[in-house]
Amino acid sequence: MLSKTQFFQLVAYYYFKPTLESKPNINMLTVIDRLIVKDLLRTFFSVLLVLVVIIVSRDFLKTLKMAANGIISNDVVAHLLGLKILLSSASFMVPSAFVAVLMVIGRMYRDQEMSALASAGVGVLRIYGSVFKAIVPIILLSIWVALFVSPWAKSEVIRIIHQEKQTAGIRGIAAGKFTEYGKGNLIFYTEKILADNKMQDVFVQDKRGEEIGIITSESAELRELDDGLFIVFLNGKRVQGVPGELNYALERFSEYAMRIDAAPGKQRVSIHGVSSEKLFQSDKLDHISELFRRLFTPMGILLLTLMAVPLAQISPRGGVYGNLLSAFLIYFSFSNFQQVNLSWMVKGDISVWLGFSGVYLLAFLMVTVLLVRLYGVPWVVMSLTRKRK
Repeated sequence: MLSKTQFFQLVAYYYFKPTLESKPNINMLTVIDRLIVKDLLRTFFSVLLVLVVIIVSRDFLKTLKMAANGIISNDVVAHLLGLKILLSSASFMVPSAFVAVLMVIGRMYRDQEMSALASAGVGVLRIYGSVFKAIVPIILLSIWVALFVSPWAKSEVIRIIHQEKQTAGIRGIAAGKFTEYGKGNLIFYTEKILADNKMQDVFVQDKRGEEIGIITSESAELRELDDGLFIVFLNGKRVQGVPGELNYALERFSEYAMRIDAAPGKQRVSIHGVSSEKLFQSDKLDHISELFRRLFTPMGILLLTLMAVPLAQISPRGGVYGNLLSAFLIYFSFSNFQQVNLSWMVKGDISVWLGFSGVYLLAFLMVTVLLVRLYGVPWVVMSLTRKRK
């Protein structure tokens, strides 16, 4: 009577052995490749989707709060949501790939599929080959997202929020409606708003201390100047004085400007929104640090994938999530050390080359330790010797 393990071994031997011994076809995926690549890609995008939904849901609530407070208009909420999705996707590609490899290879260990494959002559190098057939496209995608998409999305978020803050004070203006600003100190009314946003038959009451000013004009328009956002009244009258007193000023004007909202300042330039091309050409340490931070996405996927294959080994009773706790500790330590390493580089405590390669050298050392622990020193020596031959 065959046991479950022996049955899998026989099936793997007769099913996979011809594929392994036949001449490889670079244009086709083998059975083992399809087995691993399909599950790996599906798990990667599933994990990435869950992480992005969790983070974007939190950011979406903040965006809705900004819209409710009048900081941004309702029209840009969906646009900001899409940009937040792009930014979150770039941030979570590394842990998604790491967890995906751990779950897929760990499940194969739990279901004794790895034992069956090993009995058919499938070694760790063959498993690495199948894994990287799915990971290499993800790495190429991460390079494009981290170096080009993410900086563009960050600069767009900053630009939209800056523009919305500039127009927050006049967003409530509507034809035939009295609109209050500054806790009632400014009351604005227009009879009609034309297609070019030019207002006709305008009335304004402006209270400054005890004095009250009344402005009426045939038309008005918005103008953004260096000192802030202004309403420019055309062909009108202005009365300024204290109610009940005879001392008041009366004047006619062809053009009169009133600032309704102070300028929020120049648009903040974030280093996260600087294009990668400028970072490559810059020799500033903060720019080099930002460039290294972006390169962490593809490099992190590569090294953590190398680490995940030996780390995923679990006993048949270990469960699907066997080493996920250890994996999360490794990832957070890896990510935090990378940030600390870059901060040391910016401060000048370490050199630039060490600021870039320090965390990766440590990760590569950990990969070597995991492989030696799993397969032993003789296997490593034999693999290197066979590679040379």
